Amino acid sequence: MSTPTTTAPDAHDEKRPPAARPAAPKGPPNRLRGWVTRAPLLPALVFLIIVTQLPFAATLVVSFFDWNALYPEARSFGGFANYQEVLSDPELRDSVVTTAVLTAVVVLVSLVLGLLLALLLDRSFRGRGVVRTLLIAPFLLVPVAAALLWKHVLYNPEYGLFNGVLSWLFGDDAPQPEWVAEMPLGAVEMALIWQWTPFMMLILLAGLQSRPADSIEAARIDGAGAWQIFRYLTLPHLRRYLELGALLGSIYIVQNFDAVFTITSGGLGTANLPYTIYQTFYQGHEYGLASAAGVLVVIGSLIIATLALRVVSSLFREEVRA
Repeated sequence: MSTPTTTAPDAHDEKRPPAARPAAPKGPPNRLRGWVTRAPLLPALVFLIIVTQLPFAATLVVSFFDWNALYPEARSFGGFANYQEVLSDPELRDSVVTTAVLTAVVVLVSLVLGLLLALLLDRSFRGRGVVRTLLIAPFLLVPVAAALLWKHVLYNPEYGLFNGVLSWLFGDDAPQPEWVAEMPLGAVEMALIWQWTPFMMLILLAGLQSRPADSIEAARIDGAGAWQIFRYLTLPHLRRYLELGALLGSIYIVQNFDAVFTITSGGLGTANLPYTIYQTFYQGHEYGLASAAGVLVVIGSLIIATLALRVVSSLFREEVRA
C-alpha cells in the first residue's frame, strides 16, 4: 500500500514576503486636497506679487529707457546705456565705495559688540531679563527716530549730550566739536552700530545657548580655562551664527537710507547708493538712470540674500543632525 508523499515547504517560500499591494493611483481628489491646503496662502502670494514683483518689473523696463521727467517727449529706448553710465559715473562709483565702507564698518563693529553683550547675557545674574530688554530696545526703534535721536540729542554742538559730558568733565574750556561736520561718515556709522548691535546680540546669544553643555563641562574637567573654551569650543560653534549675522546685517545696511538722509542729507561724502538713487530720481528726474542703479542694488542684495539663505539652511541641517 502506497502512502501519499508530501513535499516539505521550501525554506525560501516561508521567508518570502507577501505580495505588496499596488499603490492606488493619485487621482483628482489628491490634487484637489493639495490645492485646498494651499488656498489660504494664495491671497498673501498675490499681495506679495503685486507689491514687490510688479514694481520691480516696471523698474526693470524703465531702466532701459532714456527718460527725464522734465522732457517726457524726448523719451527713447536706450538699451544698456543707463547701466553703462551707472558703472562709469564717478559719483555713483564713489557712492558704491561709501556703501561698502559703511556696511563693512557697521557690520564688523556690531558683530564684535554683539558678541561681547551675548557673552555677558549668557551668564546668570540678577536682573538679566531687564538688562536684555533694555539692550534690545535700540533695535525696536523706528530708523528715522533713531537717526533724529542721534542728530539732535547727542550730536548737536549746542545742547547735545556728547558736548555736555565734555563740559561736565573738563569745564568751560572743554572742546565742543561739531560731530556731524567733523566726522560725518563716523556719525552715521555710530548711529547704525548702536541700532544694529542688539540684532547681532540676539543671533549670537541664540548660538551660545545652543552649545552642547557636555562638551563645555568635559573641557572644564580637563582643566581648560575660559579663554581656551571660548577659542576652541565657543568660537567654532558660533561660526555659522556669525556668518548669518554678517549676511543679514549686510542686506539691510546696504539698503539703508534713513540715517544718511536724516543725519547728513548725503553731504560731506556720506552719500551711499540708496541716497544717490534718491537724488537721481527725485532731484535729477532721471528715471531711467535711477531705475538702472536700483536694479543693480537689487541684484547685489539678492546675491547676499542667497548666501544668507544657504547659511540658514546649513544651520537647520546641523540642528537636525545634532
